[in-house]
Order: sequence, then structure tokens, then C-alpha cells
Amino acid sequence: MSSLEILEYETGPNPVAAIIVMHGLGADGRDFESFVDELKLDAVGPVRFLFPNAPQIPVTVNGGYVMRAWYDILGTDLARREDEGGLRQSRVLIDALIRRERERGIPANRIVLSGFSQGCAMTLMVGLRHPERLAGLAGLSGYLPLADKTEAELSPANRDVPIFLVHGRQDPVIPLARAVASRDALLALGYDIEWHDYPMPHSVCLEEVAHLNRWLLDVLAR
Repeated sequence: MSSLEILEYETGPNPVAAIIVMHGLGADGRDFESFVDELKLDAVGPVRFLFPNAPQIPVTVNGGYVMRAWYDILGTDLARREDEGGLRQSRVLIDALIRRERERGIPANRIVLSGFSQGCAMTLMVGLRHPERLAGLAGLSGYLPLADKTEAELSPANRDVPIFLVHGRQDPVIPLARAVASRDALLALGYDIEWHDYPMPHSVCLEEVAHLNRWLLDVLAR
């Protein structure tokens, strides 16, 4: 797991910001390519979208079937049994991707981390610990991983990073209660959270994209 395959799009030459979008379990970077057209960020300037593919690993809850996953899912109770090693390995890969963007001329405070489901968990795993201030963290239909270790590992640079969290009220994969508990844990740590929930399952809706668009315009204008 030395590097990631990445799908990359730029909305214009010489991008001034980057948005890294991490997919969910068993999907790949193509899942959210539509964001390039759906998000209207012209007011920010040219934006580079990065859609990394997670490594291919056996997933325990799926009978050991090999698929793209940022970390293993050990059972249906996501809070009690977590693949800490896998989470930390993927954090290294995403941190390296952020550094690569910095080397290409986009400062850390113009980089947004985002993701769906497992990708949301990775967004919070990486973003809360990253040593340089990021523009924001956007988590869709996911949860806070390693919640009991988060406070001790927080990066001072990202103690005030804006966080956007959304979830479906009928989500059968990651129950709304888990997402609410994650939100409340972050609020208790003093984070600025924009929260929305929608009448949808484990998916994305148009209203959510509109809210995300508005939030991105705000955090990238700071």
C-alpha cells in the first residue's frame, strides 16, 4: 500500500483549491465523478477534484471477499470492533496525497477532505489529525472512527477546522444514531459542525449536494 490510484479532474487551468473525495466500501473513485459537474464552485476559481481508489483488501464482514476498502469491516457493530491498523495505514496514504497537492502548489488551507461512508470515516480519521490546517472536512453518511482515541490524537492546527456532516434518516447500513453520536462527540470537543439529515437511505440526495455546494463556497472563500 505505497500509493493510490487517483482519478483527477480540473475545472480550469492553474487550480487554486483541491477537493479530495473518498468513496465507500466496495466502490471506487468513479462513484462521485458527477461532483465535478454538480458542484458549482466558479466563485472559488479553478478547482482540482481528486478521486482516489482505496486498496483492494479482504473484507471480513463480506466473507473475506477482496474489494476496495479503506479498512476492514470486522462485524456489523462498527463501534465495538474496528480495524485500527487498516485505518492508520490508509491515513498514511491520504496524508501523502495531501502532501502531493501541496507540492503541486495548493496550500493545505485550500484543500478539502470529503468522503462517503467509509470515505467519511477516513475524512475524519485523517483531517482531525493532519498537522497542517485544512480548508474543511465533509463527511457524508458515515461516522467518527476510533472515537475513544480521537481527543488524544487531535492536531492543534485543525482544532477549528469547519466540518460538514450529513446522514440519511433511513440509513440501514450506518444507523442515524451512530452518526448523531459522532456529531455530538465532535461538538463536545469544540468543533464547528454544520449538520443535516434527510429522508433517504445510505445514499446521496439533491438537497444534500446543494447544502454541500454552499458549504464549500463558504470554506473555500475564507
